Amino acid sequence: MKICTICAGEFDGTEAPSMYAEAGEWLAGEVWQDAGQLCPRCLENRAKLAMMYCHEYNS
Repeated sequence: MKICTICAGEFDGTEAPSMYAEAGEWLAGEVWQDAGQLCPRCLENRAKLAMMYCHEYNS
């Protein structure tokens, strides 16, 4: 089990990611350099917030 660096929740990282979690994984690796450290829920939330507020990544 891993601990999410944002919400401190436990996750195993083996579940199939949703479409938003996949986008969050890309952002974690390419933008914030914290790939593998966030739970699926936080990855999804990051992707949704990036779509709303980080217009430079929406092209």
